[in-house]
Amino acid sequence: MLSVERPGWFQLVHSAVKKLLVFLLPLYWATFGVAQVQQTSQTCDRLTATGNPEYPPYLWQSPDDPRRLIGANALIFEEISKRLDVPIDLIFVGPWSRSQEEVRAGRVDLMAGAFLTLPRLEYMDYIYPAFLTTRSVVWTRQQTDLGYSERSDLIPHRGSTVINNSFGQVFDQYMVQNLRIEPVASLEQAFRMLAQSRVDYVLYEDFPGQAYTTRLGLDQQLHSLEPPVSQEALFLGVSHRSECNTGYLRGRITQIMTELDREGFNEQALKQGLALWQEQNPQDP
Repeated sequence: MLSVERPGWFQLVHSAVKKLLVFLLPLYWATFGVAQVQQTSQTCDRLTATGNPEYPPYLWQSPDDPRRLIGANALIFEEISKRLDVPIDLIFVGPWSRSQEEVRAGRVDLMAGAFLTLPRLEYMDYIYPAFLTTRSVVWTRQQTDLGYSERSDLIPHRGSTVINNSFGQVFDQYMVQNLRIEPVASLEQAFRMLAQSRVDYVLYEDFPGQAYTTRLGLDQQLHSLEPPVSQEALFLGVSHRSECNTGYLRGRITQIMTELDREGFNEQALKQGLALWQEQNPQDP
């Protein structure tokens, strides 16, 4: 193999450039890192969030201001906002399907509670750890016997749920491949269809389902079955298209979520959310 002998001046220039880079690169990265943090604080001096508005005690519209979402998740996001030192506006943008579209498009920065699914990974980053868990169950009429003890028992029957609702990746895939599900715009519509025998069952989470059957006066007609079809964790999500989605922001929120989980804050928020919903929607004696 032939070796090429470089002239002496080349060696001198090459050595000088290397020394200059060794000196300048740390300054560059230090400046860049500071600039990134400054940019995050300057361009993201306020964050928006949304979620499922039919989700008590986790989230629902405020009776005092329907543009605002309240509940257990809202209490958690208030605490995140305080520790992050950035205001977070938790807003109502429409039904659950519209909430997901707003986050997908980047018009809303944060998702205030969502199950982990492959389609959602395409448009938002999940923040670990999860902040709460929820069970999804089968709702049916009191006098109807579905013969239900496992998910395959649902195959002969007609079901419904809310558009774009998820029950976790595993059950979602099973549902698409095996079940006859008619998606509708709202939980109220799904439960009224069930009460009118237009479907045989509704798939939805247990706490929100209990809250809505009571609110609609259907708690004596409808009930949930055991076992649950899934038990999934609720995560905070950050839209891929949000201008605020930086490594710095995600890292800070992850730190805060870890602190809240360790302190037991989220479980206390769930209890407060349940108490608030019951206070606003008292049951008749």
